[in-house]
Amino acid sequence: MKKVGIVMGSASDLPVVEKAINTLKEYGVPFEVHVYSAHRTPVQSAEFAKNAANNGFGVIICAAGMAAHLAGAIAANTVLPVIGIPVKSKALDGMDALLATVQMPTGIPVATVAIDGAGNAALLAIQIIALGEPELVRKLEEARAKGANAVLEKNAEIEKTFNV
Repeated sequence: MKKVGIVMGSASDLPVVEKAINTLKEYGVPFEVHVYSAHRTPVQSAEFAKNAANNGFGVIICAAGMAAHLAGAIAANTVLPVIGIPVKSKALDGMDALLATVQMPTGIPVATVAIDGAGNAALLAIQIIALGEPELVRKLEEARAKGANAVLEKNAEIEKTFNV
């Protein structure tokens, strides 16, 4: 199975990134976690991206706040799918990171999830990896069914209470 690379621009992004880590663990998807900054360690982040496919990665998740150039810098150096997590900051509530992550030039795509949306970033990475892994497809389908059943149970309670 291909690995998921998780790269955060700063160790302060770890509380957000842990949601992705926990989701990948839950599904049994191998991963590695690194701290590389697009601005402070540009050589290391570029080298990671350039070698990612040869090092067994299938998807890279990048989390960064403020200017949030990390996902774009990684995507510029690999053809692997890159998923950006804009991380909320104090100044602009993460809107700066969201816009920096989502507004990529044609030819260098970055799939972007919600601000602090690490859980969905992991699930998207799992869906990509699952293209060649039937067991992951089964786990994803079971999780979707469980979520649907939870909503239907709540619906039944609400209907019973309010629909006479």
